[in-house]
Amino acid sequence: MTQQTNKLRSVVKGVGAALPRRCVTNRELEKTVDTSDEWIVQRTGITQRYIADKDETTSSLGAAAARLAMARAGCGPEDIDLIICATSTPDLTFPSVATMIQAELGIHGGVAFDLQAVCAGFVFAVATADKFLTSGSHRRALVIGSETFSRIMDWNDRTTCVLFGDGAGALVLEAQSGRGSNADRGVLTTKLRSDGRHRSKLFVDGGPSTTQTAGFLRMEGKEVFRFAVGHVTDVMTDAFAEAGLTAEELDWFVPHQANQRIIDASAQKLGIAPQKVVKTVQWHGNTSAASIPLALNAAFEDGRIKPGDLVMIEAIGGGFTWGAALIRW
Repeated sequence: MTQQTNKLRSVVKGVGAALPRRCVTNRELEKTVDTSDEWIVQRTGITQRYIADKDETTSSLGAAAARLAMARAGCGPEDIDLIICATSTPDLTFPSVATMIQAELGIHGGVAFDLQAVCAGFVFAVATADKFLTSGSHRRALVIGSETFSRIMDWNDRTTCVLFGDGAGALVLEAQSGRGSNADRGVLTTKLRSDGRHRSKLFVDGGPSTTQTAGFLRMEGKEVFRFAVGHVTDVMTDAFAEAGLTAEELDWFVPHQANQRIIDASAQKLGIAPQKVVKTVQWHGNTSAASIPLALNAAFEDGRIKPGDLVMIEAIGGGFTWGAALIRW
């Protein structure tokens, strides 16, 4: 990469997460769903997930995660001028979850909006915030992934309801001057893709303009698995190429936590060593846009991810949408 001077970078200043109070194990699901712990673990790696109670919402979980990220960043409400919340399960059709979180946190300036790219939403939100911050238009961003997918589960469909959970995660990103090299802290590059021809493979069968209901999630599991393993690595390869880096130089791979087999296959395809892969799918299930920041928070809290580490995040979601980002922590 060509050296530059005074290049703005979007630097991670704080990370946070929040989970609902109720943890639901596979054994507990066996009592109400025609499934088994062995079946779920063998196919997905999931052993438990968290399910939101009636008083826990996408905005309340997102606000809790954001509050922790801000505390770790040493930020107050006056320091945030951009909030992007990635979600497919908003509290209301409108206003946006981001504005509800903004009000809850006492932030009265700047701009707040939601972004919808399903499970790839957090990667898309990081990329979007990076454009705002590196343009010089904004100083400090809250990037949030928050979901209550339990609200759109068909609990009679054993092939999908066992896969998903609720939760939220957040990053504080700050515009800082860098030298334009790969040694800079911050977002080094992002790569995003979409292909709307695959709608029928993963979608929700409701919405305000069609059924006037929230609807339920529908998925062709084998087709999603095939596409994820076969196509998602293109954005990862392109991100490495643009940054002038290789998979061997990566410290941590933090993918969307949908399925252990997808995670393992993607890492193997790119030659990423198993010990560099952060996995939390066993504890959280698939939390859609919240899965990557939940995993980042877990790896930060247990001391794995440290300042200066090279981290790749990657996800694929309904649409299909998919993307990757390289971040120097």
